[in-house]
Amino acid sequence: MNVLVWFKRDLRLHDHPALTLAAGMGPVLPVYLVEPDLWAGPEASARQWEFVAESLEDLRDALAAIGAPLVVRMGDAVEVLSGLCRRYNIGRIVSHADSGTAWTRASTLRLSDWARGAGIGWTEIPQPVAAGGGAASVPPSLPVPVLRAVEGVEPGLIPTARALRLAADPCPHRQLGGRARGLELMESFLSHRGEVYRTADTSPLLAERASSRLSPHLAWGTLSLHEVTGATAARLAERPGGRWGGAMTNFQASLAARMDADLAHRPDTAGSDPTVTHHLRDHDSARLAAWAAGETGLPFLDASMRYLRATGWLTARMRAMVTSVATHQLGLDWQASGSHLARMFTDFDPGLFWPQLRLVAGEAGNLPVLWNPVKEGLGKDPTGAFTRRWLPELAAVPDSFLHQPWLWPGARGLLGQRYPEPIVNPAAAVLAARHRIGQDRRNAGGAEGISRRNRPPASQSQLSLPF
Repeated sequence: MNVLVWFKRDLRLHDHPALTLAAGMGPVLPVYLVEPDLWAGPEASARQWEFVAESLEDLRDALAAIGAPLVVRMGDAVEVLSGLCRRYNIGRIVSHADSGTAWTRASTLRLSDWARGAGIGWTEIPQPVAAGGGAASVPPSLPVPVLRAVEGVEPGLIPTARALRLAADPCPHRQLGGRARGLELMESFLSHRGEVYRTADTSPLLAERASSRLSPHLAWGTLSLHEVTGATAARLAERPGGRWGGAMTNFQASLAARMDADLAHRPDTAGSDPTVTHHLRDHDSARLAAWAAGETGLPFLDASMRYLRATGWLTARMRAMVTSVATHQLGLDWQASGSHLARMFTDFDPGLFWPQLRLVAGEAGNLPVLWNPVKEGLGKDPTGAFTRRWLPELAAVPDSFLHQPWLWPGARGLLGQRYPEPIVNPAAAVLAARHRIGQDRRNAGGAEGISRRNRPPASQSQLSLPF
């Protein structure tokens, strides 16, 4: 029996249960399906596709090395898969299961109906995860299986972002895709970069190097969470000295949090669609555009948004801050601002992103924590090095006024000309938001106040759980 392996967010050969299962059934046809409707959605972007395309090139090379070319096709899933199954005598499709979102659930139901009607079996299995604990408790990753390939198949071209009609999306400091680059990052993090992870992972200046930067590779599956967990446990088992023990323990906790979130939002455990809310909040489109462009007049917030646009990544704390300010202080609809963030993040994973964003936006769970971007700037960028890098128009502002330039005596020649006036008073906006949320909760019979803590709990700070 010929078996079609459908690659999705699992762009690797190592630690791939679906591929291992298929290899034992018969000749394998590895397929990646580019679905235009998915990439036309409000969460998709050229920066994401370019990471995927690079990962597909790497995967294609790896499959060619074992004699099984990667077949890439673009089109509707039912039409493409039914054509491939007829032409190459496919008796079963094997794939990893998707996270539970409205689009993927609807697509899965439609494909299931087609497969049953066509008499083709479809096996969906979970992505591999690993329990916490020491190195001995993490089973070894699955090796690359020996494959017999279905012969006579034209591999097809990997389309460009332009072919997918994705809007121009310059991201000069975007991370590059492919398993080889993911492995390089993991090795450098576990061997030398990660020693200061515990103290530097929230710093806008230090986190870019001190964090693992593995989140896009986990989101698109060039690495598995299982193998990263195992490698981290092995590193900790070496009993490294200095700051390594605390750093690796903290990183293990981050991996465990991602594992818990992944398990919670798999198709068999996910509840209602994470992208659905009961109402859309009215908001000023000009204010949304200013926030997205980093032109709100709130320096640390603006620097964070410009950094995101240029890199496709933010620290967990910065993700929570830009989301909270957008929703609560600026009054933007959380789905509108969330869709923009989804497009900007190279590591966007819908099954993780939307549930976490709902927590920060106050649409689920406990009362949300409100962030003051001035306090964040003063606390996380006291010298202004990060803010000045991304807001060169503030070069002349003294350090003591950088995060509140409207208080600077020389602001008259700056604000409203080279840099915008603040669109809200941050302190007043926090108070107004706290009052509004408390009133909404009282009206709903919930809690009567909102926490004044500035640092949020982990569950509210880890949008897409970046590392």
